[in-house]
Amino acid sequence: MKLKQLMLSAAAAMALVAVPASEAEAAKVGGEVTNFDFSFQGPFGTYDRNQLQRGLQVYREACAACHGLEYVAFRTLSDPDGPELPEDQMRALAEQYEVWDPELREYRTAEQTDHFPQSQLETAPDLSLMTKARAGFSGPYGLGINQLLKGIGGPEYVASMLLGYTGEEDMQAGTMFYYNEAYGGWLSMAPVLSDGMVQYADGTEATAEQMALDVAAFLTWTAEPKMMQRKRAGFTGVIFLTVLAALLYLTNKKLWAPVKRRAKES
Repeated sequence: MKLKQLMLSAAAAMALVAVPASEAEAAKVGGEVTNFDFSFQGPFGTYDRNQLQRGLQVYREACAACHGLEYVAFRTLSDPDGPELPEDQMRALAEQYEVWDPELREYRTAEQTDHFPQSQLETAPDLSLMTKARAGFSGPYGLGINQLLKGIGGPEYVASMLLGYTGEEDMQAGTMFYYNEAYGGWLSMAPVLSDGMVQYADGTEATAEQMALDVAAFLTWTAEPKMMQRKRAGFTGVIFLTVLAALLYLTNKKLWAPVKRRAKES
């Protein structure tokens, strides 16, 4: 009786798991996300410092007017594995912003320990964690293979959305909406990128696609500033566990060798 109940419970659990699978696949229908290649993807990927610096420039010139980065401190722009701005440039950049000081009860010039200002628009989300909040794709359902190799597609989603405007416009209740293929519907945010709208200091051609990839990479760093450290720690852990497993195997063989020898002799 208990075995029968166990089998029925297992069947019910499998049925419950199967339902979300079809719903998850259905939920993906709509937006079209391009699977761009980024340098930081994969277990051995790393951030491209030059790309992060270009992305910071695109953010400041194309996004900062509406979107904030309230979880990003200015000082982190000089951290290793990040944009790695020279400290004098980082301080000069911070001084271009004003932040609210609750002690002074007024705005003051930002310092390196302050964070980027929050967005002042209710309809403009903060971008600090955008690439973690948005999933462009999720790979084979329940297996997570694509997540292991490529992530969940947050930067791909951001880049695809910035490039996904079709040019279709629709006025609704006095507000202009723009159709976006990556979003899979209408957005009130107008297209923000156009070829040559910024001038990169490193000479990189500022095409719309290049700028989209650069700012998507930078926003990935704002959401995952310790990604490289975690990868190095994980790699070190794998090496340690491999060596430990080998030592345990050899120890086990040495301990049991006399026992096995006596068993053969008898």
